[in-house]
Amino acid sequence: MRWLKQFPYLLLLLLSACATLSPNYEKPQVSITSFSLAPETAGIPSFNIGLRVVNPNSTALPLVGMSYSVEVEGNRILSGAEPNLPKIAAYDTADIVIQATPDLLGSARLIQQLLSTKSDSLKYLFKAKLDAGSLIPYINIEESGDFAIEDISK
Repeated sequence: MRWLKQFPYLLLLLLSACATLSPNYEKPQVSITSFSLAPETAGIPSFNIGLRVVNPNSTALPLVGMSYSVEVEGNRILSGAEPNLPKIAAYDTADIVIQATPDLLGSARLIQQLLSTKSDSLKYLFKAKLDAGSLIPYINIEESGDFAIEDISK
């Protein structure tokens, strides 16, 4: 029963320890470094996406897993999840290759959209949610931009 009297103090100590656990924590950076067709497996095409993850913090980043999606012109064309990710040391960088499978309905909508409109570039959006374990909340990453479409009729 004695510990019950000290519970408020223990709770305060625990909360202050959590608050100082990472006062200068910076969000890791994720960038796409490559995108290629993966070797065919079971007749379903998939893509290898190369990612570079930068850990700008003084503690290691123990990645447990991630989920991700790629949208082009607002249509989700690729998505997936990866459970096997490396632990990234403090102030270090890791290159990771993930395998994404196409979203057939999103891809069909994109193809229909491309056939009905003429554009020189396409907008893309890469979203990822990294799980770095229970002490660090999910890390949400978004990278967007445009890529040019070359005229294939030349």
